[in-house]
Amino acid sequence: MSSIPLKRRRRVGPVPDLPSDSESLFPDVCLFFVERRMGSARRKFLTGLAQKKGFRVTPEFSDQVTHVVSEQNSCSEVLLWIERQSGRQLQPGGTETPYILDISWFTESMSLGKPLKVEPRHCLGDSSSSVSSDKATQETPSYACQRRTPLHHHNKEIVDALQILALSASFQGSEARYLGFTRAASVLKCLPFTLQSAEEVKDLQFCGGHSKTVIQEILEDRVCREVEMVKNSEHYQSMKVGFKVLTGIFGVGIRTADKWYRDGIRSLSDLNEIEGKLTGEQKAGLLHYTDLQQPVTRDEAERVEQLVKGALQSFVPDVQVTMTGGFRRGKQEGHDVDFLITHPNEEALNGLLRKAVAWLDSKGSILYHHIKGRSHNFARSSTMDGHETCYAIFALPNACPEKSPDAGTIQPDLDKSPPRNWKAVRVDLVVAPYSEYSYALLGWTGSKFFYPLLQHFERELRRFSLQVKKMSLNSHGLFDIEKKCHYPATSEEEIFAHLGLLYLTPSERNA
Repeated sequence: MSSIPLKRRRRVGPVPDLPSDSESLFPDVCLFFVERRMGSARRKFLTGLAQKKGFRVTPEFSDQVTHVVSEQNSCSEVLLWIERQSGRQLQPGGTETPYILDISWFTESMSLGKPLKVEPRHCLGDSSSSVSSDKATQETPSYACQRRTPLHHHNKEIVDALQILALSASFQGSEARYLGFTRAASVLKCLPFTLQSAEEVKDLQFCGGHSKTVIQEILEDRVCREVEMVKNSEHYQSMKVGFKVLTGIFGVGIRTADKWYRDGIRSLSDLNEIEGKLTGEQKAGLLHYTDLQQPVTRDEAERVEQLVKGALQSFVPDVQVTMTGGFRRGKQEGHDVDFLITHPNEEALNGLLRKAVAWLDSKGSILYHHIKGRSHNFARSSTMDGHETCYAIFALPNACPEKSPDAGTIQPDLDKSPPRNWKAVRVDLVVAPYSEYSYALLGWTGSKFFYPLLQHFERELRRFSLQVKKMSLNSHGLFDIEKKCHYPATSEEEIFAHLGLLYLTPSERNA
């Protein structure tokens, strides 16, 4: 039996030639990206971005390196990784040790177009020390698009209370209070620790005043009297139940639900009085209301994805289909499934959506659909979405342990009662030209907050773009208001770089 050779330590070869000082705009600066946790693909992207801006970047650590850039690592982790890769030991703070930096220094430098002066906030600390709540709160940025917000956080009880007050404020028509409580809840979601006292939020934006009182009461008494009064009030209960029923109908938005509610409509049976005024979309939503109120599981979403891909790829084999929304952010359940469709050859997209939907309809896989054509009149500097979109209700075959039924075997009979072999599922299909795909992907990934007027992460991202960068962002592109120009992007990472923001993965956008 042959022995298995021991894995040899990779030898460090000669350092590849770097651009000469004359070719670099900043000859005194040489960057080295730590691949640990960053990944090779992202490292390659950041390298290209830096070189376009005139920075020197080396793929191997050497004496020429002046700035080591890392993502989601501590200083000790970076030093250990460098030692293992190059065999060199570096001492933190040593005279010959380069700057060990968080990627925030790099993104800010890219935004300025030149190396930013290194400040203490850019330098990495040691992971062996515990997280300081004072330090964490002081360093929490103002905008949700600047913060990593995981799906599961440490302050659920307080966040839930603030969200109840936000919902109550929206019912009363107070958008200012709605946004205030929403932003406070969003900030608390990103904290890497559980709050112990209200003093810990004294430096956090949006967590003062009314929100701080709520936080303090819950921490001291485990309950907030105001929240309990709101929860038990007849107005809140009727509005919550009524709005949940009405906005839960496919084709009914916030404004329609509000109008109906003011007209005295509180239940589905009340809609019989205005049945003749309902749109085809709303009638379909009522017909399949029970199914559409059930959460869509990840397994069901993936089975819808197979149906959608099968239909689209039967016409264009290499079309790209990406599941977006909450499922892309890591959720296991959702109220619908969203897909983004694109192709490098934009002509291949012409008529594709209508062909695929017609094919699925002929197989009995679609119970209702409405296609909104691409708008050619939208302003590139506006926040409107003009992509071609299909709003549909699919008849998803029930899962079968042995074999899922083929789409052609689905026989939805709307006049018969269950049992049946399918479930109605809400599906949105969005077609984006390849040149706009990255912006559409960013916009359709979310995140959402309760009964949103706009997805909260997107609201914050667009607010940051406008207020800080003087740029208008939508799902078609990024427009510089002062320079009167657009910024092309081939990835979400590049969009974040244009804005000078740290890249947040979809799972970190649950604001």
